[in-house]
Amino acid sequence: MASKMNSLSKPDSIQSEQPVVETSTADAVVAALAANGADIVFGLPGLQSDPLFDALYRSTTGIRVIHPRHEQTCGYMALGATISTGRPHVSSVVPGPGVANSSAAMLTAEAMCAPVLTIGSQIPHADIDKGHGHLHEMRDQIGFASHVNKFARQITSPAEGPRAVNDAFAAMRSGKAGPAYIECGFDVWAKRGDVKMEPVADRIPQEIDLHQVRAAAAIALRSRHPMIVVGGGALDASGEVTRLAELLGAPVLSYRRGRGVIPTDHPLAINMPIGHRMWPKVDVVIGIGTRLFVQEKQWGLDENIRVIRIDTDPAAPGRFKEPAVSMVGDAKSYTAALVAALETDDMEKADWSNDLFEHRAWFEEKYRRLEPQKSYLEAIRRALPDDGIFVDEVTQMGFASRLAFPVYSPRTFLSAGFQDNLGWGYGTALGAQAANPGRPVLSIAGDGGFLYQVGELATAVHHKLPVVAVVFDNSMFGNVKRIQRDMFGGRHIACDLTSPDFVQLADSFGMAGFLAQSPEELEARIKAAFSSGDPALIHVPCGEVPSIWDMILMPRIRG
Repeated sequence: MASKMNSLSKPDSIQSEQPVVETSTADAVVAALAANGADIVFGLPGLQSDPLFDALYRSTTGIRVIHPRHEQTCGYMALGATISTGRPHVSSVVPGPGVANSSAAMLTAEAMCAPVLTIGSQIPHADIDKGHGHLHEMRDQIGFASHVNKFARQITSPAEGPRAVNDAFAAMRSGKAGPAYIECGFDVWAKRGDVKMEPVADRIPQEIDLHQVRAAAAIALRSRHPMIVVGGGALDASGEVTRLAELLGAPVLSYRRGRGVIPTDHPLAINMPIGHRMWPKVDVVIGIGTRLFVQEKQWGLDENIRVIRIDTDPAAPGRFKEPAVSMVGDAKSYTAALVAALETDDMEKADWSNDLFEHRAWFEEKYRRLEPQKSYLEAIRRALPDDGIFVDEVTQMGFASRLAFPVYSPRTFLSAGFQDNLGWGYGTALGAQAANPGRPVLSIAGDGGFLYQVGELATAVHHKLPVVAVVFDNSMFGNVKRIQRDMFGGRHIACDLTSPDFVQLADSFGMAGFLAQSPEELEARIKAAFSSGDPALIHVPCGEVPSIWDMILMPRIRG
């Protein structure tokens, strides 16, 4: 049997047991949310959730309610708050169309392994799934939600309320993290009964499989050309990953959700194009908190490369190819254990220095020609403090930012993961701002994606959320138009856009609007917006820009 030990991380403390009280389901759920650390509910009330919002109004827990202008934004704001802090956050929507509208955010949270709790309301409990035609009735709403959430449960009595909340938070944070959904009928929200406010359960300490750690260390020690690849699962293991890289002399490749695990200016930090050029020489790859999809499925593996995986999802390591070593657990604990195992041995570091110099020079030359993206992103970086939060979008500037925007700490570069859904960015940025008051937050978007959530300019003004929105306007869905030109003989359809005057649009919402027609003007406008402490929109006309896709979709080079 493999030897195991507990990691150094301490479990959450148990709250003292509370007596049985007579209360409503809604009041019990609000109390349970607070007990689990919730401090904001991003929600839109409606008939079926009125008792819940009344309970939030009367609550003395200190939970804030922030209401956007669309249910999808409820979910995106909760997602932004979650991924920028690492703590679960909560949204609430009405049934039927409310749940359906919010499902894009649920799907994104599921893809990102983000612990976001959605509270859906329901029609009267006895009529659920009867097809009577109630307002907002939806057939098998709980089943619908279960497809895009890790956990889904319906509350049928006051006593079940706190238990459902506790179980949802436990499920979201255990093993492979992910979103959860609970729902409750209109009449059950208001129903009163005896409720035992059960204590929040301990989080089970991480068990470390020392046999797997020693096996991984033995492989790493023999490696001459190791590489570390990090994803969003490594965001809380920044120090451990950096130490591991320095011990091995291994470059650390990050992309999108892994950005910031190691600072961009660290000598061992690399991006995707550089990693692709180095890939043929790699003999050991250590994947930490990443699916390794690009490396295993696109770049390819052969018999001369050994794979070591650290992942909370027991199904992830062997999804493409069985690794040499699989450590199932959180990145921080297992990476620390691997570092400890390696520090006990004399080892010769890998020497990638010549390769890194050559490949960085190649990338800089290639990136230098990617204008105006390069200059605009450099302007944003100069204007955004190092600890400021940058939220990307499905737009040409966003694609470039994933490779070349400097990132210096975890959770300061927010990217949508493999769902990559257009229009996610502004609502997500508003949620990040709500959860991080006092920190600068900047959201970029294209003219197409920004109009998905344009109504949320009102949310920013109403709730005094000083997000700076930078809208790059090329009057088209750029990727769609390029593909139609290059692959479909220039037969353009549904790709050209007509947009408003964005500066006047911002003004109509009571928000400062600026025009920036150069990188220098953009930098100045961003600094002015941040100095004001108020939300702002900056319109940047940019026209069609060069494609970056040859640096993202790179060919198979092994196996």
